[in-house]
Amino acid sequence: MENKKKFNLFSVLLSVICVVFVAEAAAPVAAIGNSMFFWWIVLIVAFLIPYGLITSELGTTYVGEGGLYDWVSKAFGHRWGARASWYYWVNFPLWMASLAVLCPELLQTIFGIEINTMTALIIELVFIWVIVFISLFPISDSVWILKGGAAIKILLAVMLGGFGIYFAVTKGFANPITVSSLLPSFDLNSLSFISVIIFNLLGFEVICTFADSMENPKKQIPQAIIIGGVLIAAIYMFSAFGIGVAIPTADLSTSSGLVDSFQAMLGTEGGIFISVIAFLFLLTLFGNMASWSMGVNNVACYAADNGDMPKFFSKRRKSNDIPIGAALMNGIFASVVVLIAPFLPNEDLFWSFFSLNLVLFLLSYLPVFPAFYKLRKSDPDTARPFKVSGGPARLMMYTALPLIIIIISLIFTALPLQFDKATLEAQLPITIGAVVFIAIGETIIHVRKIK
Repeated sequence: MENKKKFNLFSVLLSVICVVFVAEAAAPVAAIGNSMFFWWIVLIVAFLIPYGLITSELGTTYVGEGGLYDWVSKAFGHRWGARASWYYWVNFPLWMASLAVLCPELLQTIFGIEINTMTALIIELVFIWVIVFISLFPISDSVWILKGGAAIKILLAVMLGGFGIYFAVTKGFANPITVSSLLPSFDLNSLSFISVIIFNLLGFEVICTFADSMENPKKQIPQAIIIGGVLIAAIYMFSAFGIGVAIPTADLSTSSGLVDSFQAMLGTEGGIFISVIAFLFLLTLFGNMASWSMGVNNVACYAADNGDMPKFFSKRRKSNDIPIGAALMNGIFASVVVLIAPFLPNEDLFWSFFSLNLVLFLLSYLPVFPAFYKLRKSDPDTARPFKVSGGPARLMMYTALPLIIIIISLIFTALPLQFDKATLEAQLPITIGAVVFIAIGETIIHVRKIK
C-alpha cells in the first residue's frame, strides 16, 4: 500500500476535466440557442462558485469514500443519506445506458456501415461490460484513461470552437448572433435544457473520493475545483459556440450534434477526418464512465457498509478492495435498460435516458447544500483545512442559490409543462421513470428500516 501511485496536481486537474467535462452534453446545451451564453454566465456566478466553495470545504473537512452520502448523513441522519446515495448511484447506470446507445451510431459514422438492431445491442452490451471491467481496478491504475480522456475532450472542444470561428468568418452563422438572441429565452423547450448546464457544472465531489490517491488532498482538492471549474466553463462555451455556428438550433440532434457540427462545417471534404472525430468522441465516452465509476461505486459501497444501500453493494474484491458489488449492479442495470430500449416508443433514446439520469442526479444534490449549512452550525469544532469565508447571511446565500436553481431545473426537466401530444410523449416517460425510481428508493429505506 505504501508504493501506491499518487496523483499530482496536474493529474488531479486532468481528472477533474475528465469527470466534469462531458463532451456528449455539449449538443444539448447548444440546443438552448445563443442565450446559452447568458445562462452560462449566470450559472457560473450563481451556481458554480457557491457549489465549488461548499464542495471544497466539505471534501477537505470530511475526507473519505462516502462523499456526499457522508455529508448528508452527518447532517440529517441515515434516511436522507440513503436517499442521496440511491439517487447518486442509480443515475450512473442510466447514464451508462444513454452512452451505450450512442456507440452503434458512432461506429456507423466511423466505418460507414449500417448496423442492424441485434448487432447494435451486442455493441451496447460490450460497451457496458468493458466499463464494468475497467471499474474493477484502482483509479490510480487507470490514470492514463483519465489523462487521455481529458486530453481528447479538450482537443475536440478546441477543434470545434476553432472550426466554428473559421466557419463564422468565411460562411456566416447558422444561428445569427444578435442582441435579442443573446438575451434569455423563456421558451419551455429551451429551458428544459438548462439542467444540462447544471449537470455540466457538477461532479467535483467525485474528486474528493480520490483523496487517498492524491499527494496532498487538502490542498489539491480546492485548487482542482477552482482552477478546473474555470477551465471547464471556458471549454464548454467554446465548444457550444462551434456547434451553434454550424447547425440551426431547430435542426440540432441532442445525441449526434457534436459530430454533426464537424460534418456541417467540413461537408463532403470531411471524409476520414469525420471518422477520426467520431472515434475520438467514442473514446471520451469510455473516459467519462471510467472516471465516474470509482466515485459512484465507492459511495454506494460505503452506504451499503452502513446499512443504507442493499447488502450486495457492499461486496468488494479481495485482491484490491474495489467495490465489485456496485460495479456488477451497474452492468446488470444498464444491460436491462438497453435490452428494453428497442421496445420504447421514444426515438431519441439518448435524450430520454440522459434526461432521467439528469433528474436523479440532481435529486442526489438537493440535501447537500442544506447539509453544509447545518454542519457548519452543528459541528463548528471540526478542523476545516479549507473554510468558506463569510457570516451567516453569506453562508445562507451560498446554500440557498444552488438549492433553488436545482429545484427549478428539476421542474423544467422532469415535469411536462405543456400538454400537447409531442411534449407529453417526450416528457411523460421521464416523469414516470423518476417517480418509479423515487418509489424504489423509498421502498429500500422502508424494508431496511433506515432511520
